[in-house]
Amino acid sequence: MHDRVHFPKTVPDTYAAIRELDAMVRRGGLAPSLVGLVKMRASQINGCAFCLDMHAKDARQHGETEQRLYLLNAWRETPYYSDRERAALAWTECLTRLPTDGAPDAVYQALEAVLTAVEIANLTALIGVINIWNRIAVGLNWPMPRAA
Repeated sequence: MHDRVHFPKTVPDTYAAIRELDAMVRRGGLAPSLVGLVKMRASQINGCAFCLDMHAKDARQHGETEQRLYLLNAWRETPYYSDRERAALAWTECLTRLPTDGAPDAVYQALEAVLTAVEIANLTALIGVINIWNRIAVGLNWPMPRAA
């Protein structure tokens, strides 16, 4: 495969700004477990192997179970996710598939029932940030780390 632009070296200021935005959103009060699930689900949809590998490791470090990680693609069909997580995952899917799913009122209203306005705003930013990372990693073919 043809080598692609090395993003961090080519645009270090942009890379640093995205990293800082990511860190700022993570400091916004959302539970680390919810952040991990959102990042995993968006990365699944976007087919970002690099991000899936990284976020699965991070999620495990924050206490996420293998069962919930394995079943994340089928979160609607399992009893293992809370109402907050379900609302966040539905919003993640809509915003990640924005051209096809849009941002329906029903999905947003489900968020309002379980998250505060600040949490909704931070969740929306989180979804945007992980989609930025997915597009960079997939588009520029970031290499997978060696298997452990």
